[in-house]
Amino acid sequence: MNSFAAIRLVTVREIRVKLRDKSFLYSTVFFLLFAAVGTILPSLVDGGPSTVAVSESVAGTLAGTDLEVRTVADDQTAEQLVRDGEVDAAVVSGPKVLAMDEAPSDVVGALSVAPPVKLLDPDAVDPMVAFLVPFVFAFVFLFVSMTFGVQIAQSVTEEKQTRVVEILVASIPVRALLAGKLLAGGLLAMGQVALTAVVALVGMRFADSGGSLLSILAPAIGWFLPFFVAGFVMLAALWAAVGALVNRQEDIGGASMPLQIVVMLPFFAVIALHDNPFAMTVMSYVPFTAPTAMPLRMFTGDAAGWEPILSLVLLIVTAVGILLAGTRLYEGSLMRTNGKVSLGVAWRDREMRRVNQGSGDRVGVTSR
Repeated sequence: MNSFAAIRLVTVREIRVKLRDKSFLYSTVFFLLFAAVGTILPSLVDGGPSTVAVSESVAGTLAGTDLEVRTVADDQTAEQLVRDGEVDAAVVSGPKVLAMDEAPSDVVGALSVAPPVKLLDPDAVDPMVAFLVPFVFAFVFLFVSMTFGVQIAQSVTEEKQTRVVEILVASIPVRALLAGKLLAGGLLAMGQVALTAVVALVGMRFADSGGSLLSILAPAIGWFLPFFVAGFVMLAALWAAVGALVNRQEDIGGASMPLQIVVMLPFFAVIALHDNPFAMTVMSYVPFTAPTAMPLRMFTGDAAGWEPILSLVLLIVTAVGILLAGTRLYEGSLMRTNGKVSLGVAWRDREMRRVNQGSGDRVGVTSR
């Protein structure tokens, strides 16, 4: 069969096996529940009476209400408490209600006559949402890339350990075998992430604040999908190479430790530095952190329109380079079944086999 038919055969086989895997089905259900809870939870926990700073001149306007009232000396002090986040709102002379990003309905309703409301920061994102969005982006990329990456490595090692790979490469080119595994893993991972994104968008639609949040989060999710695909392909090739370097399932953990660190560092970096504009700008152009950092900057509005395009191009170029390097390591170590293969041996073995094959071809032509 030709290479296209071989890739399709391997892809279909890997997908069928994975769809019958209970761990894959359970992880999919977990992601859907996580997306639903993550989008509805902020509206559920956003309750309770507001805390209000009231200047002495209008202290009597909120007497007898259920609000948590804090009396201060003057209007400037009340406004500063709102800006510092110590109270939800303030009532100052006028009377006028001061709030940061959303009009406090319970405060307005407690007043006998609705006063004018001035939003000091109308474009601000809810603090709960500002924390959940970077966490969700980073967690999805970490969990999916780790889960499918380990499964790709285990599949490669299993074929080596059982010597099935010797039968496979007799009829299927090594690159076609690798391409089929990566394509199957990418399609399944993309399908899982896309389904999770749909559930998240539906959850935001039904949540109390879903309308406004949906309009600013949808572009970030739209950019996250292509960034995720490029980042997954970049890492999947390395996971396949890790699986080819060892001969036993027990050795995958030790051989993949550097790769696990590369995958986990972006997760902790984005969570820890999501509120640092300079750090997020730098990480949005680093290939291993760009899949989560750049969509997050699109959500916060810190990225210009051309920045995600440039970042995605850099990520794709890097992914292609790493894919070629991972393919070379995979080819150079796949047929070595006599123990763990070092990176140097795998890299040289692939080159030596190509040289030897070319020499053999020339000898065959001469003999004929």
